[in-house]
Amino acid sequence: MEQQLIYDNPLSCAEDVAGFVMEGTVNVSFPDGKMRLESVLDPALGQKANYVFWCPVEFPSDVRIEWDFQPLQEPGLAMLFFAAAGKDGTDMFSPSLEKRTGEYQQYHHGDIHAFHVSYFRRMWEEERSFHTCNLRKSYGFHLVAQGADPMPDTDEIKGPYHLCVCKKAEVVTFSINGLELFSFKDDGSTFGPLLKGGRIGFRQMAPLVGEYSNLKVYAL
Repeated sequence: MEQQLIYDNPLSCAEDVAGFVMEGTVNVSFPDGKMRLESVLDPALGQKANYVFWCPVEFPSDVRIEWDFQPLQEPGLAMLFFAAAGKDGTDMFSPSLEKRTGEYQQYHHGDIHAFHVSYFRRMWEEERSFHTCNLRKSYGFHLVAQGADPMPDTDEIKGPYHLCVCKKAEVVTFSINGLELFSFKDDGSTFGPLLKGGRIGFRQMAPLVGEYSNLKVYAL
């Protein structure tokens, strides 16, 4: 598959994320030359303690997104939004849209549409005892694909894992360290129309602490 690198961000210092948009309350730091995200709010606040950190760039429809991820502290959940855009062609950062503050319902039943892949799910008992990666499509809370999560818990992780989302025409695939975990073919009807281009954003649920690096996006 032919591809062209169109975005390359090491996420190694504050200058690398200048222009990123934060929704919610979070501490962003770079203690080891990697972007570390952690909530500054009490997890007892529930969804109010969670957040999304958006890359400001709009990407085309057919892309390959790669990044390195290492969870440092559980419990919690990590997710990537992609192909995210405002409904009816509105820019998703337009003040005309509903304000978003990191609470999940604002993203799956608000006025944006997106794919969201949750790839490190250690929040609730059922997630901690049976690890999966989930792909959802919104508008709506449609679970469209699921696969096993090969990442161990944080006490056994020795370094970052390489994650990859590929969205080509109607097909979305997801892999970790080169191992494909699921593939979804969208018929453009059952779960709403095909999603086109849009933005990507990192989401975490408190009190997860995670590190990110080497974000690359390729046009396909």
